[in-house]
Amino acid sequence: MIKNLMRGLAPLALILSPLAVPSPALSAGIVLFPDALAELTEAAEDTAGYKETAFPHWNQGLDPADGCDTRGEVLVAEAVDAPKTGKDCALTEGMWTSYYDGQNVTDPALLRVDHLVALEEAWQSGASGWTADRREKYANDQGAAATLVAVTARSQKDKAGRDPAEWVPADKDRYCRYVGEWVGTKLRWGLSVDKDEMEALKLFADGPCEDTVVHRSTAPR
Repeated sequence: MIKNLMRGLAPLALILSPLAVPSPALSAGIVLFPDALAELTEAAEDTAGYKETAFPHWNQGLDPADGCDTRGEVLVAEAVDAPKTGKDCALTEGMWTSYYDGQNVTDPALLRVDHLVALEEAWQSGASGWTADRREKYANDQGAAATLVAVTARSQKDKAGRDPAEWVPADKDRYCRYVGEWVGTKLRWGLSVDKDEMEALKLFADGPCEDTVVHRSTAPR
């Protein structure tokens, strides 16, 4: 799907203004997608040595007293209809809309909390050089809304660890939001992009997603 989309967008990249020309920030911490993309560092990926255990998760979350780990807190925060929270963070009677495919879900067991920029992608883009403490902070980051997202298990499996050169949500409104928040997450954590990833993101920036806004923030140290 993404390859066909990129082929369709390619002519636009030749006629629209280049990314190097900045436009004014919309407000503090917010910038248009093309300008945010220009702030990224392009670099080859470090593909050696990744292990999921290098990113400890889930930890006790933001509130150790609420009985929920990070996953549970994200599900509570992202619920469209607030669930009841029982012992050991058992969630009932809530409803969620899956970020990637727009499916409404009432059974939290059918949901996954996904790292929008996957752990392996983060490792390959700079996290391999981080301390274990910083990787734990990344894996449990609730300081920006899009680092962790509630999605259906099916859509998480479909995405897997792929970057936007290979996968984005099918719906335009969702994929523009997705690539904008992908770039925002990489900027927040100082992660690089590889050549193919950058080329795909430029096609979105020069075409359907040029007006997408990116919320810039600084990750915890």
